[in-house]
Amino acid sequence: MMGLNEAEVQAYRSQFGCGFKEVDNVFAECIREAVSLLSEQGVRDYLDGAALICMLGRGVDPVLAYLEEMPTVANRLGEGTLELVSRSAWRLSRSPNGKAIPALLQIIGEAARRLGSEEQLEHFIDIAMGLANRTSGSIHGNQSSTIPSPGLSDFLAQTPYLISQLSIQGLRNWVEYGILHYNNHPDRQRDYFSLQSADSRAVMQRERHGTLYADHERLLDLYLKALWRRKEHLVPYSEGWDELRKPMPYYDPLGMRIPDVQDDRNGVTGLDRYRATLAHMAAHKAWSEQVFADNLSPFQRVAAELFEDSRVEYLASQRYPGLRNLWLKLHPRPGEQDCDPEQQSCIRHRLAMLSYAILDANHGYQNPDILEFAQRFHDLMAPGVSSTAEIIKLALSFIARTRRQHDLSANIYFADTEVDYRDDNRHMWKFIEEGDEEEMFDAEQRSNREEKELDGLPPRHYPEWDYTTRTYRPDWVSLYERLHPSGDAGRIDALLAKHESLAKRLKQILDLLKPQNYVRIRYQEEGSELDLDVAIRSLIDYRAGQTPDPRINMSHRHDGRDIAVMLLLDLSESLNEIPDGASQSILELSQEAVALLAWAIEQLGDEFAIAGFSSNTRHEVRYQHIKGFSEHWNETVKARLAAMEAGWSTRMGAAIRHAGHYLGNRKADKKLLLILTDGEPSDIDVSDEKMLPSDTRRAVQELDQQGIYSYCINLDPRADDYVADIFDKRYTVIDHVEKLPQKLPEVFLSLTK
Repeated sequence: MMGLNEAEVQAYRSQFGCGFKEVDNVFAECIREAVSLLSEQGVRDYLDGAALICMLGRGVDPVLAYLEEMPTVANRLGEGTLELVSRSAWRLSRSPNGKAIPALLQIIGEAARRLGSEEQLEHFIDIAMGLANRTSGSIHGNQSSTIPSPGLSDFLAQTPYLISQLSIQGLRNWVEYGILHYNNHPDRQRDYFSLQSADSRAVMQRERHGTLYADHERLLDLYLKALWRRKEHLVPYSEGWDELRKPMPYYDPLGMRIPDVQDDRNGVTGLDRYRATLAHMAAHKAWSEQVFADNLSPFQRVAAELFEDSRVEYLASQRYPGLRNLWLKLHPRPGEQDCDPEQQSCIRHRLAMLSYAILDANHGYQNPDILEFAQRFHDLMAPGVSSTAEIIKLALSFIARTRRQHDLSANIYFADTEVDYRDDNRHMWKFIEEGDEEEMFDAEQRSNREEKELDGLPPRHYPEWDYTTRTYRPDWVSLYERLHPSGDAGRIDALLAKHESLAKRLKQILDLLKPQNYVRIRYQEEGSELDLDVAIRSLIDYRAGQTPDPRINMSHRHDGRDIAVMLLLDLSESLNEIPDGASQSILELSQEAVALLAWAIEQLGDEFAIAGFSSNTRHEVRYQHIKGFSEHWNETVKARLAAMEAGWSTRMGAAIRHAGHYLGNRKADKKLLLILTDGEPSDIDVSDEKMLPSDTRRAVQELDQQGIYSYCINLDPRADDYVADIFDKRYTVIDHVEKLPQKLPEVFLSLTK
């Protein structure tokens, strides 16, 4: 890649197109470096960014600085920095602070090396832009937009020293102080941001605390190599930037994320706190295994993560005994009586107590559940062989044993429950819906293996609403999901042929509903084609020495539908009945109707999924996937629909919540849940006739809050007595079931037209 010949260099030079002669002296060396360090797309972005810098009208210096610095920066932090830096320079050029562009570009390389991640570099640029915008045109109350920031150039000149002394949050606090106190005093502002004033140096010393990651990067790399035989990419982040949700360490395939600064705590130095975090994550990488998260409730997942944290720390402590003492100093010790289970949600408190009890044999707790499960943990770990799956079973037992009614309260007890040297455990989980649902439901590619994985899934637990106490029963219903077995797809083709005339009428309606037109979106910096009118005006501005408008492209979008639909089928025993005057069972009529509806939606191109449900008490709600969102209406789906069978009862609330779980993950503008049922929610373990209808109504309200529109098609002639109490006015009752194949597509079309 380093050996670009002269013709290839000239081809890149022609593509770049910047007319400064000084560029010719360095371009060959710069493009060779870029090609050796960046991807093909990265090289294109690099040249596009340099071309944008050239168009700013600020001379050759910013162009040279960008060409020379950015290949190394993009290689170190990621190719997203190419556009980040060029767009930032363009933003400065549209303000009174255009003269600061060369200074910004010249220090980008040093800032990138010191800050260590694209996220940190973006935070730094936000700080600089905030300083520029808030101190421009404000001197002595003058709001003229032509007065540049007095302190911006001095700030940029001092940046290499400042970021060697301060964390990114400390730098932001230091800048905020200068803006607040010297915004109307240009001379004092320059003194402050050039570090000439005593006030400036005093504030910097106040913000200068802790152990900076950048000062110990090599030492931490060697620590991972020596103890854990690992070479990891460490990526720093700022803990103070997100004030609403404090970030936590984590790792993914791109590297280990750790704070950019660590203060001393509990007699532990900042450097040892880094070591505690890295040792914990390295232990996860050595012993943790990914498991499915879909069927675990939030409480169960929190417990599973804590038990797995304790497991890998136990294993690591067996290898390096000193780690236990280090972690013990940093682990909070909750007081046993600190949380009131009658007034607060104490689940985090109980788990933190258990975590501490596992780590410290002299914990002093008397709670029998804590004592029992700490002992069960050590019994499980004693043989020296354990797995993530085994420890999760123990975690689920702990949640089942200790759950309380107030665990669902919004008043959650947080004090002394955060173990902040641990990562957020995102690496533990895998999700069935990842990678679109063809990853789950494409039976042609992965049918046998996928069905085994689904059949082996643990139950997903859902709460159920108790209208008598007006509270949720936590983790009350166990829902099992699987792919529906397959049958003879030819049966569905025969049903569609039977309704050929109805299909022709539907086709005429569908043609009117299909998105027909594209809408042109102009003034785009990136688009599918050039907007000639704007491009010509920009070229004229450029030739006239003015700053051209970079929004010279246009794109298109459909002027039409963006809908995701889930059809949820009640597969209870009553579907096997044959209505009076009919020759087919309700189940057979439902198959015909669903086949016609699926065919119609396939013609429209909407996202569409089908699932069925039935129940045998709260301990066994079965949810069967018939068609996934990303599957087409094909022979595989027809075969599943042909094999559809009915049995058991109708516990509808849990099925609606689970359907909403999948529908809520779609990115459509509108989301519709269609429920096809022939009766009122009921189950054999519930004697109170109001209990399950009230829970179903609550589930519908929950989906409303998520932006999901629920609609019921009910085949029960007596449905008017109860269906409005559950779905309000969002329902249709079909008195003559034999009309279902005609009515179901019509209802869908009326809802979505």
